[in-house]
Amino acid sequence: MALPVACGVGGGLYALILCSTGCQWIYSCFYRSKMRSLFFLEESPCADCLVHCCCETCALSQEYRELYNRGFRLDLGWEGNLSRQKAMVAPAVEVGMRR
Repeated sequence: MALPVACGVGGGLYALILCSTGCQWIYSCFYRSKMRSLFFLEESPCADCLVHCCCETCALSQEYRELYNRGFRLDLGWEGNLSRQKAMVAPAVEVGMRR
C-alpha cells in the first residue's frame, strides 16, 4: 500500500478546496472509500460521497472511530502508528523440531 498524503499537505488541500469551492466532501469521500475497501466494510446505507455530502462532520467522526477502534492512534501520526504496529507484531516461530 502506498503511503498516504502527509497530514499537513492533506489538511492544506482540504482547506484550499473548502475555501475555493465549498466541495471539500468530494476530496474526503475518496478516503472513506479507500478505508472501506481496506477493511472490507459495507457501503451502506448509502454511497460514500453521499454520506460526506449530507453530513461531513458525522462521516469524519465515523471514520475516526473506526480507525481508533482498530488500534490506530491518530494523535501519534503516520510514523508513530507504524512504529507502534511493528512493536505489536508477534515474534517469529521457528519451524521444525530441535533437541
